[in-house]
Amino acid sequence: MASKAAPSCRLVFCLLISAAALRPGLGLYTVNSAYGDNIIMPCRLDVPQNLMFGKWKYEKPDGSPVFIAFRSSTKKSVQYDDVPEYKNRLSLSENYTLSISNAKISDEKRFVCMLVTEDNVFEAPTVVKVFKQPSKPEIVSKAPFLETEKLKKLGECISKDSYPDGNITWYRNGKVLQPLEEAVVIIFKKQMDPVTQLYTMTSSLEYKTTKADIQMPFTCSVTYYGPSGQKTVYSEQAIFDIYYPTEQVTIQVLPPKNAIKEGDNITLKCLGNGNPPPEEFLFYLPGQPEGIRSSNTYTLTDVRRNATGDYKCSLIDKKSMIASTTITVHYLDLSLNPSGEVTKQIGDALPVSCTISASRNATVVWMKDNVRLRSSPSFSSLHYQDAGNYVCETALQEVEGLKKRESLTLIVEGKPQIKMTKKTDPSGLSKTIICHVEGFPKPAIQWTITGSGSVINQTEESPYINGRYYSKIIISPEENVTLTCTAENQLERTVNSLNVSAISIPEHDEADEISDENKEKVNDQAKLIVGIVVGLLLAALVAGVVYWLYMKKSKTASKHVNKDLGNLEENKKLEENNHKTEA
Repeated sequence: MASKAAPSCRLVFCLLISAAALRPGLGLYTVNSAYGDNIIMPCRLDVPQNLMFGKWKYEKPDGSPVFIAFRSSTKKSVQYDDVPEYKNRLSLSENYTLSISNAKISDEKRFVCMLVTEDNVFEAPTVVKVFKQPSKPEIVSKAPFLETEKLKKLGECISKDSYPDGNITWYRNGKVLQPLEEAVVIIFKKQMDPVTQLYTMTSSLEYKTTKADIQMPFTCSVTYYGPSGQKTVYSEQAIFDIYYPTEQVTIQVLPPKNAIKEGDNITLKCLGNGNPPPEEFLFYLPGQPEGIRSSNTYTLTDVRRNATGDYKCSLIDKKSMIASTTITVHYLDLSLNPSGEVTKQIGDALPVSCTISASRNATVVWMKDNVRLRSSPSFSSLHYQDAGNYVCETALQEVEGLKKRESLTLIVEGKPQIKMTKKTDPSGLSKTIICHVEGFPKPAIQWTITGSGSVINQTEESPYINGRYYSKIIISPEENVTLTCTAENQLERTVNSLNVSAISIPEHDEADEISDENKEKVNDQAKLIVGIVVGLLLAALVAGVVYWLYMKKSKTASKHVNKDLGNLEENKKLEENNHKTEA
């Protein structure tokens, strides 16, 4: 019995010794584990053939051991010691590899694997390191704005739940910010949770900003150690509103136009280049030394030409910072004399003037009945064709919408004027009698047979153009008759008569009336012919003398006829005399 007890005593003694015999050449081994993962620690000892059992323990800070797991080599059973912090977290394999689930910071200890034989105890220590990746850093408590040339807290960079603790770095546009007196102040602090033993790192940044920081991104990072080495995690970018004072004032005219005309509404807008921009300004109008306090806009409605001038604006509290602009209000005046509806008598003179007053040179266009005239109208002696609707129109080409126009409706009145002509048909079976009438308003024409007073209704009329038209009848008189043409309008009643011989009696025919337009064409052609064919002047003169003698004779007869109008008996005698003369 004693012989058996001795080894047992030696075994107990060996388990309690503080310094065990280590395997020769076996150094310190470290296992790195991520927080929450499984910690796997191999025993790192060769299992001896006479092994009795294996055990795991860890050492307290004071060096005293705490046994946590036991496995017998013979019974193949595993027993775990009643250690609360490792309850239900341990697993010991057949090769004496120890696994600890859900790694915690408190697991960061020195563990020892012990293999025990009857004669010896072999130990292999393992140091466990636990790492916890911190949360992504975040910039919090951000300043709503930064002011230039003022040291102000920009914000705090915070990263939570790290083990071991990490380091925080600030960046401006990707470049590291280093502490600088009165310009960059960085304060770092860390705090450990007593329960989880995890660290929270906080770094506050005080920064003196400049205008160069406008739209400039700020970031921060946390650098920490993990199972595989050092790593860095970056925050999201933060861009701050930079406040800076106004250094320049500008003035605008809205809406932007190439030119401003009378009647427009314009708005003056004053802007300061500071941030935030000024909200109130002083506006100075032409001729007014005192400024008008207003928001950043000031509106003028229905501007007139006297609004032309220099406009200025300045800051309320810094009147020396001022901006100015010149506004020209364009205008256009037109005066037509006479204008409206004007009634004149044929042959009258009518001076017409269209006077223009404008802020710059204006174009003038005359229209008559919607047809453009080559020049302005002038009437020394009015004709019926002068009547119509005249418009004087002017515009400033550079100013959109600035146009003026005045109109003159000219009415040319005249008493009826009558000329009668006759023409015998080449067959000699009929005669055409034409009554040419000129006058305005349009005269009404009536044909009668003098003496009998019979009215002739079967007439043919031409269009009424430029105050003229004609009425004609075709007759085949068996005896000499006198025809009377009566023309009447609101001004007067005019009568003319013409003796017409019977069909069997030949007589001289009078030429038809030539229209004004045809007269003008004839005159133009005559002038051209006279200028080109000078040699025909002599022949024309001779023809003129002959024609004059003929016309003299005709006029004498006509006067005799007109004298006897209305007297049927005398007209008959005159007709008989005419017949004798022709015979």
